[in-house]
Amino acid sequence: MPLDAEAATRAYIDGLGSEALAMSAAYTAAGHWMILWSLLVSVVATLIIVRLGITDRLWAFLEKRRWALRTFLTAAGFFLVSAILTLPWTVYEAWWHERSYQRTQQPLADFFLQNSIAMALNVVLAALFFLGVYALIRRAGRRWWLWSGGLAAGAAATLLLLSPTLIEPLFNDYQPVPEGAVRDAVLVMAAEADIPADRIFLYDGSRQSNNFTANVSGIGGAARIAISDVALTQASLDEVRAVTGHEVGHYVLGHVWRMVFVLSALAILLFFLADRLFPGFARLLGSDTRQIDDPRGIPVLILLLSVLGTLAMPVTNGVVRIGETEADIYSLQTVNLPDALASALVKTAEYRYPRPHPVQEILFYSHPSVERRVRRAMEWKAAHPPGKDWNLGP
Repeated sequence: MPLDAEAATRAYIDGLGSEALAMSAAYTAAGHWMILWSLLVSVVATLIIVRLGITDRLWAFLEKRRWALRTFLTAAGFFLVSAILTLPWTVYEAWWHERSYQRTQQPLADFFLQNSIAMALNVVLAALFFLGVYALIRRAGRRWWLWSGGLAAGAAATLLLLSPTLIEPLFNDYQPVPEGAVRDAVLVMAAEADIPADRIFLYDGSRQSNNFTANVSGIGGAARIAISDVALTQASLDEVRAVTGHEVGHYVLGHVWRMVFVLSALAILLFFLADRLFPGFARLLGSDTRQIDDPRGIPVLILLLSVLGTLAMPVTNGVVRIGETEADIYSLQTVNLPDALASALVKTAEYRYPRPHPVQEILFYSHPSVERRVRRAMEWKAAHPPGKDWNLGP
C-alpha cells in the first residue's frame, strides 16, 4: 500500500504528545512576544542615554583626541552603557526564560561569565563597525548608504572568517567527532562532498542549551560543520547521518555566501532609510543631534536601525527558510533517510512549535515549520520506496 504522507506526518507530530505540544506552543509564542519587548527595552535604554546626554558628554570629554579614536570610544561607551542598562532583560530573556522551559541547565554564574565575554566582544566589534559607518558618511557624502553594502559584506566576511578560530572557542570546546560508527559515517559523507575530514567537529552545546542542533560556520579554509553533543547523545546513527547531510547541504550549496549578499543588500536599504528618517527620529527621542554624520547621535541611529531591522525580519527569515528547505532536500537526495530526518526534526519541535499559523511562520520563523519539513520527508519517502538506490546526488 502506498505511503500516506499526510497521515505519516500527523503521526510524527502527534507522537510528541499534547503536553509537549502545548509547552512548545507557549515557549514559541513567548519568544515571538520577546521580539517586541526587546525593542521596547531598547527604546527605554536609548531614552535614558539620550536624556542624560551620555554620548554628548563622552564626545566632549574626548575633545582632544583624533576623530577616529574619539568616534570609536564614543560608540564603545554607548554600546557598553546600553548593555549594562539592558542586562536585567538579557538575563530574563536569555537565561531565566530558557530555564523556565527546561531549554537550558546552564548555571547563572556561567551565564554571566559568557555574557560578559560576549558583551566585551560586541562593544569592540560594534564600535569598530560604526567607526567605519561614520568614516563612510564623511568620505562618501550624501550617497554614503550606497557603499554601506560593501562595508557590511566586508564586516560579515571578516566575522565568518575569524569566528570559528577566534570567537566560537571562547564559548564552547570544539573537538573532532570521537572514533566510532558516527565518525566513520560522517567522514564518508564529508568525503563525498569534498569536505576535509578535519572540518567536522563535536562541541559542548549542552553547556548553553538542551536544543537538538548542528550548524555550519566560517568561510573558505575556516569553514566547518559543528554538531552539538546534545544531538549526538539524543540521536540514533541514522538521525546523525540525516542531520549531518542537512548541514553538508548548507556547506555545499554556499548558503553562507547567499546570506552575506542578502545582508549587504539589506544594509543598503536600512541605511538609506536611516539617512532619510534620522532627523525626525532624533527629534522624537529628544536628541539635540540632527545630522546623521554626528557620532553623538549613535543612540538614535542604533535604535532606528533596530526598528527597521525588526520590520525586515520576515525578509531575512524567508531567505533562511529557503536555505533550510534546500538543505533538507540535499539530505534526502544524498543520504536518503527520510524517517531519520523526520524523527530528528521532531526533536526540534520541542522549542519551535511544529504547527504555526501560516502568517506566524512567515513573520517569525527562521526555519520552515517542523510539520512542513516532516511532510516533505514523507512525500520523498512515498515517491522513493525502498528496494532501489535513490541516491540522486546534489
